Amino acid sequence: MSGYFDHIDPIQYEGPESDNPLAFKYYDAKKKIMGKSIEDHLRVAVCYWHNFCWDGFDIFGAGTFDRPWHGPLNDQLAAEAKLDAAFDFFDRLGQPFFCFHDTDVMAAANTPKEHVENFAAIVDKIESKMANSKTNLLWGTANMFSHPRYMAGASTNPNPDVVEFCALQVKHCLEATHRLGGAGYVLWGGREGYDTILNTNVGQEMEQLGRFVSMVVEHKHKIGFKGDIWIEPKPHEPTKHQYDRDVATVYGFLKTYGLEKEVGVNIEPNHATLAGHNFEHEVEMANAFGIFGSIDFNRGDPQNGWDTDQFPNDLRENTMALYYILKGGGFTNGGANFDAKVRRQSNTAEDLFFAHIGGMDLLARALMNAADLIESEKLSEFVSRRYSGWKTGLAAKMLSGQTDLDSMASAALEKNVSPEPISGRQEYLENIVTQYTK
Repeated sequence: MSGYFDHIDPIQYEGPESDNPLAFKYYDAKKKIMGKSIEDHLRVAVCYWHNFCWDGFDIFGAGTFDRPWHGPLNDQLAAEAKLDAAFDFFDRLGQPFFCFHDTDVMAAANTPKEHVENFAAIVDKIESKMANSKTNLLWGTANMFSHPRYMAGASTNPNPDVVEFCALQVKHCLEATHRLGGAGYVLWGGREGYDTILNTNVGQEMEQLGRFVSMVVEHKHKIGFKGDIWIEPKPHEPTKHQYDRDVATVYGFLKTYGLEKEVGVNIEPNHATLAGHNFEHEVEMANAFGIFGSIDFNRGDPQNGWDTDQFPNDLRENTMALYYILKGGGFTNGGANFDAKVRRQSNTAEDLFFAHIGGMDLLARALMNAADLIESEKLSEFVSRRYSGWKTGLAAKMLSGQTDLDSMASAALEKNVSPEPISGRQEYLENIVTQYTK
């Protein structure tokens, strides 16, 4: 135990009538929805970086959290204190998973050898912690964006020496994820892009990125890792233009390098809005392409044009996201990771719990709403009727490649009738969603 959370009892489900702020109102882990428990549907994870690494610092001011593990300890002792705090938090919150970057958990390193040694030392301790906890690893990832060596990218860097260090980090983090039983591994290209095209050979960098991701997949199979590999789309920030802008862009990249059967996507709502999309659009695009993997649940602020990583609180938005997640078959190896951080003014131990309790309750409500929508079939029946003409006749032949442009054009001439527009009934459908958002 870390001592920092000793005054907080394990979080229990008390139901919607409870006024206890340190209790779940809707997240009843074992409650069955569409034949599966809420816990198994959502596969909630707590992220290591925002909760245990960030000290509340921003570009305008110093850290505000004053957590004990941020104090004057040497790097290895600080890493171990942070690990104690993290698992103390996990065990009290009771969520099934956590996620980490390599540099989140380890002592700082200056050389490749030191990196390998320090990471290996803490992975041993994580494994020991997991052996005495019910919390499992959802996914791991390597931080290849914070250190100055990555200022011009990781695998897309003009300097091959940087790419070698990048390979070192991914190799060891992927192997650690495998050893710790992780369900997936995320490649977040935080600086895989450019700030100005004037100094950038885009074709060269895309070739580097394509080959690097291919090597990650090859290594996955070499070590026998059965989890998924996911790319996390983001349009910009920290670079002006990133190569993994959105789901469709990632799919085009995967198709180009023959990776569409090997790699999926880890979608973040705040990244979707930065790309000019809404959350459910990105989920359904991933379903359509067959690359849906996992979610980093958070939200942005409509008044801010950057990635604010706030805990989700929009019930309608998350109802629709979970509707399309369920329609696509739900999570398999992926899950609902809260890639979110408390605000700088929320600086107590209780605030970490309030944030996660609220997020888990919101997702549980959204899940129940989404399940009700699916079981009502009101949206799906409308969509099915709207596209019913494609199931037979020349339209079906077009989709199966059994007709050509001449035949389609001839059919229009033979009918000699201008098609009548048919209402899409957007407002009617929006009213249905409002009815089921409760």
